[in-house]
Order: sequence, then C-alpha cells, then structure tokens
Amino acid sequence: MGVAGSGKTTVGTLLAERLGWEYAEADSFHSPANIDKMASGIPLGDADRAPWLRAIAGWIGEHADGAVVSSSALKRRYRDILRTGGPVWYLHLHGSRELIAARMSTRSGHFMPTSLLDSQFADLEPLSGEEAGLVADVADPVERIVEVAVRAFASSNQGSEG
Repeated sequence: MGVAGSGKTTVGTLLAERLGWEYAEADSFHSPANIDKMASGIPLGDADRAPWLRAIAGWIGEHADGAVVSSSALKRRYRDILRTGGPVWYLHLHGSRELIAARMSTRSGHFMPTSLLDSQFADLEPLSGEEAGLVADVADPVERIVEVAVRAFASSNQGSEG
C-alpha cells in the first residue's frame, strides 16, 4: 500500500517472486471511467473506489493460500473492504512527497499524473495498531525493503495470509 509513485508495483512484483506467489497490480481492477478520471487529473472519491476495492477483495479471496496485490489502500475503510476477501498483511511504502514526486516525474506510460499526489497524501491514513503489517521507507533499496518485509511477514505468525 502507499501513494502513487511509492514503488508498489516494483516492490510487489519482487515480493511475489520471492514468496513464490501470484501478483496482481490493483490498477488493473480499475474501470475505464476511473482511469479516465485520474488521467484527467481528477481524484477518485469513495464512490469511485468502492467497486474497485470490492474487486480486489474478491481476488484476495480467490488466493487464500497467499498472493501479493499492490493497492494504494489509502484509508482505513478501504483496507477494511480489502480484508473482506480474507486476512491481509500490509506493507506500507512510505516516503516524502518530494522523493515520490521526483520518481513520478520520471516514469512514463502511467495514467496517474503527479498533480494528484497531494490528494493521495491528504487521504493517506497510516496503519493502525490492529492492522497487521510493516511500514517501509521508500528511500531504502528495493531489495532491502523486500528482505525486511519477508522477515517481518514470516515472524508475524501469519504465514498463511497473503
């Protein structure tokens, strides 16, 4: 989880490979209308996100033996919807707005403009104490983030959750 440009796809892909699990990019669950809206610089509201979150939760439910899905999961209530699919352990990729904006400005072919980054940070609610997971600094090398996440997940006594 994390704001746009935090490295969710990169970390998620490597994490899934390391764990031997299937990977899904949450952007692929968006409706064309949502993608058009974001590409136009309009932030999604809760009503826009609801079907998207339910679709991701369904995918989680279909992969109860373990899987990795990258999703912004910005708000606690969004994460509550994701957990309707089954237990979830979160890796929150956190970093400064400046670092993430710099990374976003160099990527190409993505529909999410840097202009929406502030709305993402405004919506972001950190993991609460009862949400299983880990916060990782996106300034760290990707390989280190993945290694720390694998160890933290394994030691969380939730080895069957994805």
